[in-house]
Amino acid sequence: MTDAHRLEPLTPELEATIAEIFAGRDREHMQPTIDAFLALLAEHPDQPEVLYEVGGAYDTAGEEETAAGYYESALAAGLGGDTLRKCLLQYGSTLRLLGRLDESVAVLDRALAGWPESPSVRAFHALGLHAAGRSDGAVGELLALVADAVRTADVVRYEAALRGNAAYLTGLDAEGRMTAGSSRD
Repeated sequence: MTDAHRLEPLTPELEATIAEIFAGRDREHMQPTIDAFLALLAEHPDQPEVLYEVGGAYDTAGEEETAAGYYESALAAGLGGDTLRKCLLQYGSTLRLLGRLDESVAVLDRALAGWPESPSVRAFHALGLHAAGRSDGAVGELLALVADAVRTADVVRYEAALRGNAAYLTGLDAEGRMTAGSSRD
């Protein structure tokens, strides 16, 4: 991989082509989308956003093992910005589906560290925690997300209780014991 390929920018034209291919996808029949993104990748080898989109197309088609390789290549090629957030979320979810649970949580931890306010990252982080046998942390993550994102009068009324329970649950280890530095407060 040359530096010129690794650093190929996402031009407005390339961005428009990606958006056009994505808009035309049929989730029930992904092969035309996969083919279109592979053709685009042939024109733009090692372009991070294109690698990511190829991975996403395979992921949607249920070909998680193939998708994971493209996500890894996109990350290695220097993917950045909001596309990095989406890639980490999707890659973490794909790893979960492949049964690579510790890797999944590590990738989703990275996404959460970079985008702690992203509801989608937080929800998929909770899924990863749950799959890895850390259900207390998963429920805690979801309670915190509800307290942050659901602003109904009923939720706001119980916000402090939701946050307290979220903090307690996220402070438990996989065996249900308090971790160092956490408390019930």
